Amino acid sequence: MAAYKSDIEIAQSVKMLPITEIARTAGIDESYLEQYGRYKAKIGLDLLNDSKRSDGKLILVTAITPTPAGEGKTTTTIGLADGLRKIGKNSVVALREPSLGPVFGIKGGAAGGGYAQVVPMEDINLHFTGDFHAIGAANNLLAAMLDNHIQQGNSLGIDPKRITWKRCVDMNDRQLRFVVDGLGGRSNGTPREDGFDITVASEIMAVFCLSSSIDDLKDRLSRIIVGYTYDDKPVTAKDLKAVGAMAALLKDALKPNLVQTLEHTPAFVHGGPFANIAHGCNSVLATRLAMRLGDYAVTEAGFGADLGAEKFLDIKCRAAGLTPSAVVIVATVRALKMHGGLDKSQLGSEDLVALEKGLPNLLRHVSNIKNVYGLPSVVAVNRFPTDTDAEIELVIERCSRLGVKAVLSDVWAKGGEGGTELAKEVVRLCEEESGDFRFSYDDNMSLEDKIRAVTQKVYGGADISILPEARKELERLTTLGFGKMPVCIAKTQYSFSDNPALLGAPEGFTVTVKKVRVSAGAGFVVVLTGDIMTMPGLPKVPAAEKIDVDSSGVITGLF
Repeated sequence: MAAYKSDIEIAQSVKMLPITEIARTAGIDESYLEQYGRYKAKIGLDLLNDSKRSDGKLILVTAITPTPAGEGKTTTTIGLADGLRKIGKNSVVALREPSLGPVFGIKGGAAGGGYAQVVPMEDINLHFTGDFHAIGAANNLLAAMLDNHIQQGNSLGIDPKRITWKRCVDMNDRQLRFVVDGLGGRSNGTPREDGFDITVASEIMAVFCLSSSIDDLKDRLSRIIVGYTYDDKPVTAKDLKAVGAMAALLKDALKPNLVQTLEHTPAFVHGGPFANIAHGCNSVLATRLAMRLGDYAVTEAGFGADLGAEKFLDIKCRAAGLTPSAVVIVATVRALKMHGGLDKSQLGSEDLVALEKGLPNLLRHVSNIKNVYGLPSVVAVNRFPTDTDAEIELVIERCSRLGVKAVLSDVWAKGGEGGTELAKEVVRLCEEESGDFRFSYDDNMSLEDKIRAVTQKVYGGADISILPEARKELERLTTLGFGKMPVCIAKTQYSFSDNPALLGAPEGFTVTVKKVRVSAGAGFVVVLTGDIMTMPGLPKVPAAEKIDVDSSGVITGLF
């Protein structure tokens, strides 16, 4: 039996090609290439305008509701792109950049796994090309200019008690959720309550990922609301004259990053908003480049389809005018048995009863993609050695009742070769089935009705309950002209509901809307439910404790 290799050991054992060769594979002329060492490069935005190719098919990879047993969505996305190349199709993959918070926390990295990874995985999981640092710097420059404006006379009349803009840092640091700053006397600022978000929850990240150009970036930055005046008027980044400097910090970061899979498929890794507290998709620019350069562009959206896919479809596709040709829904028998009530320690034995109880979670996601959004889909079942034939057959049979095929995927162990059957079904969907793509709600619906529509149509809930403070804010945002924006609902990733303990496919629940805030630059209204936090904390035993680097500079412990 072969010795087990960790993800990082597998990644380090495969010889990468120079990024110039990957660019040639993708049809990118070197004049558009800005190299960051030998294996990474940024791509000039002019390529989008200069390329004469028509756009390829857009494939969205999403998943069932996450569990500690794992689903393998990023791994499947990468393996599918490799599998498409194995069957002779020109594919390009587009992924989000990992945040340092999860890398050092519980989740670990986000560069795929096994033999379906993007590399160099150490760089991608750590500093990469500095995009997140640029986003954090732009966020904190705006915060500094805001407080400086108040310090220097406050000619705009900003109410320090109504500042909504937070500072950010790309780290899980619960100590910074709520702080008091400006202490130490008049020369050190105005004392006020403040706080930090994790960088991936910053509105700058959302703006960055939804921008289509430098000009669009500047327009979006100018609309960001940082607080309100004493007479209740919104104050924007434009009012603070911060837009030009923020855009200057972001201009290089805005160019998508080109890397490669272990099988040398071109991969764009760019932007990284969380899907439970932001819109959870890589940048529009990276997606558009993947579509322009590949006949099949494979991308993913974070967490389960109720979060990432909903926001990909209702926010990103609406803003960018994108229409997916097919959707892949990733599931594992192990995770479905957890949704059926099994403990993680019990997942190694066949249990058709628990699987039957957990299957409604998958089937609701499948039904949503088909019936709510009108898109053709396939279920990718990541097979584990402990899965039995009877369990696999049950998943396949139940999906077939909804008219959706379930395909076994073995990309973790076999790379692209393990994804060829999935690739063939994706190609069939694109060539033989025409979708009728639609959003889950209309632009002209009220903000309250949009939240209710997602709750009832996507989550399967009965209704929403809006707390008084949130209702007042919804009314105010509507008065200010933000009523036609899409909603970005922040909720737990562990349940269709806002209660992480409700596994499977719960019904009859009420989603409680606790707070509402506008992300005017991103172009959506954020709706906070449950106990969602915009600054996570580290676990009792952080993954950071196992990460190290030797005297040769080789990193270990990343996963």
